[in-house]
Amino acid sequence: MVNDALTRVSWRTKPRSFVALMALYESNYIRLCALAGDLATLTGEHRCNVPGDCELVLRVTERCPYTTSFLLTYRLPGDPPEYPDMRVRIYHDARLAEAQEWSLASAVERELDQRWTRNVMLNKWLEYCLERGHHFSSATELPAAP
Repeated sequence: MVNDALTRVSWRTKPRSFVALMALYESNYIRLCALAGDLATLTGEHRCNVPGDCELVLRVTERCPYTTSFLLTYRLPGDPPEYPDMRVRIYHDARLAEAQEWSLASAVERELDQRWTRNVMLNKWLEYCLERGHHFSSATELPAAP
């Protein structure tokens, strides 16, 4: 696995600052590459099952020349069957991945704090999924609906 914690930075940042947030987006991108390979070619819906863990679902919702948006979902037993849901946007040219929306969001935090919270959650979730053995590839893509 790629260890993004060893990535060198040439500047110092304060936690929860804009610069630190951009570094977190970069870390999310690196972890997503480890999870799904070439993000520029990501399409459709993927499902990954590993023993002892819930099914992980990645559903591409929008593809543009420089960005891709998708939903990342754990299929948990019970009601609702898909939870948590996180909407993520990949910025291919900048090599950044931003968690844009999370089903457990709080409206009381200021915008920068909300972005920080969502992206720390995404970062830790991706780390957990990789440690559990999840991986998306062409083999995990579901056939397109007719």
